[in-house]
Amino acid sequence: MQNSSAPAGITRRHALTATGGALAAAALAQTAPAVAAEAQEADAIVVGHGLAGLVATAELAAAGRKVLLLDQEPEASLGGQAFWSFGGLFFVDSVEQRLMGIKDTRELAWQDWLGTAGFDRGVGDPTGQDYWGYKWAEAYVDFAAGEKRSWLAGLGVQWFPLVGWAERGGGLADGHGNSVPRFHVTWGTGPAVVEPFEKKVRAARAAGRVVFRFRHRVDGLVTTNGTVTGVRGAVLEPSTVSRGKPSSRTVVGEFELRAPVVVVTSGGIGADHDLVRRNWPDRLGTPPKTMITGVPAHVDGRMLAITESAGGRIVNPDRMWHYTEGLRNYDPIWPGHGIRILPGPSSLWFDATGRRFDTPDIPGYDTLHTLKSITDTGYDYSWFVTTQKIIAKEFALSGSEQNPDLTEKNVWKLLSRIWQTPEPIERFKKNGVDFVVATSLPELVRGMNKLTGDGLIRHDDLERQIQARDREIDNPYTKDVQVMGIRNALAYPGDALSRTASAHRILDPDAGPLIAVRLNILTRKTLGGLQTDLSGRVLSASGEPVPGLYAAGEVAGFGGGGLHGYRSLEGTFLGGCLFSGRLTGRAAAAATAT
Repeated sequence: MQNSSAPAGITRRHALTATGGALAAAALAQTAPAVAAEAQEADAIVVGHGLAGLVATAELAAAGRKVLLLDQEPEASLGGQAFWSFGGLFFVDSVEQRLMGIKDTRELAWQDWLGTAGFDRGVGDPTGQDYWGYKWAEAYVDFAAGEKRSWLAGLGVQWFPLVGWAERGGGLADGHGNSVPRFHVTWGTGPAVVEPFEKKVRAARAAGRVVFRFRHRVDGLVTTNGTVTGVRGAVLEPSTVSRGKPSSRTVVGEFELRAPVVVVTSGGIGADHDLVRRNWPDRLGTPPKTMITGVPAHVDGRMLAITESAGGRIVNPDRMWHYTEGLRNYDPIWPGHGIRILPGPSSLWFDATGRRFDTPDIPGYDTLHTLKSITDTGYDYSWFVTTQKIIAKEFALSGSEQNPDLTEKNVWKLLSRIWQTPEPIERFKKNGVDFVVATSLPELVRGMNKLTGDGLIRHDDLERQIQARDREIDNPYTKDVQVMGIRNALAYPGDALSRTASAHRILDPDAGPLIAVRLNILTRKTLGGLQTDLSGRVLSASGEPVPGLYAAGEVAGFGGGGLHGYRSLEGTFLGGCLFSGRLTGRAAAAATAT
């Protein structure tokens, strides 16, 4: 049954199942497939070839199990969203942290996690929405403070030595945010996180323990006497599109495959804006009419509906993670493709009308609080007003393709950031539709109003606010919280070296030109999902495991139906896929032991 603390308007038949999976649910209602079943034998079927699916498959294969790995996309998209990521991972008391003089502990990390997650839906009730998410969170923090780094290092993964400080929080020690830097960028970004698991799975394929089934779209789970015993669906026509590009949905056949275990690792809902809006909670304000997309089109949430139809329980569907600093990609790979600015602390942040945001709506501090502040304005965008000096030092772009130095492991390109603005930033400044560059504030205001067509920015108001902030730079102490944050960042060697410009006046001509950046809301992660126990078994509404059914990764809220609670500390999405894929793969292997 649904926990009594669920938000108003969210029923058991969640909005997550309203679209994307309607056809699949109808297909599941049939008592027999339309065509004869394809003859296949395996110990496990894994649905989804993203990072969690690869990790689960690798664990199953390592235990000697035969695995069928299915995905609706072609082979070019093996690795899923993780391939496109910046490769950030959350570690606690790591080698890199200690080298940077950061004092971190498991206790401090757990304090930060609890203050960020805000678990409040039946944590002590085995049928509560947060019961298993809390347990997964506790296990994950132990993992991040324990063997996570050594496990990955043993697979050849390495990290950039300067630890990043993401989600700095709302201002109180026991509230939201990271008390210390914990964002470890993988040397090689997302592809380097995917690589060791892809290698393991391909090696298992060569050994006959893994069979790929690309272009196999699952439309239903096969159930026999209450136990999930396989999958059925449509074979899509072959596709040669490159990674991330939308592929054809033309059906050329049907299939049915059987195995004693099915593991669902199909991802979230971020590409379906209607589905995002349908699940949008009141606490984040009015759902935006216009958003850009941080994930490929195949991240459609279909398997949530399909798995719920087979008896699985969806919890916390209203919890989601979307970014406020999105840029429209001038060279898109997927429809509506957006790129996030990973900002340092110095740009001034204004709403669409030119009013400066208050604390904690400061770049890099509290993503969802700022998202609510933006939606409360009635507009779907906001502004950074900044300088060339700031973007040269502080702007980074999310995504492996936007960081060729790190992705290609090119030390020379990486070092060039010391004396020049990174080339991807300059390309966006030149070609992106969201940038306004000017040599004076009046020129900047004209450009901002021309870009939006709204005419909302008034020169005198903007100038007054910028000058007030600039006066705070003259002393080593201040009442401006953002200036305090800049000085706090400069006290950390990692930020001083690579992520924070020296404190200066925005209107200082020597720091120019002036730059305004229109920021769009960027869809990204689903924080709720299928509720699972610590073995990755999908649970029913009564709290009992659905026999034969497992889930991992984003479709399971990265573990338990939401190990993040309401908010993320960053670097925890890839890590959640790794952790849940590993535990679930091992549990499924144990369940199929003979």
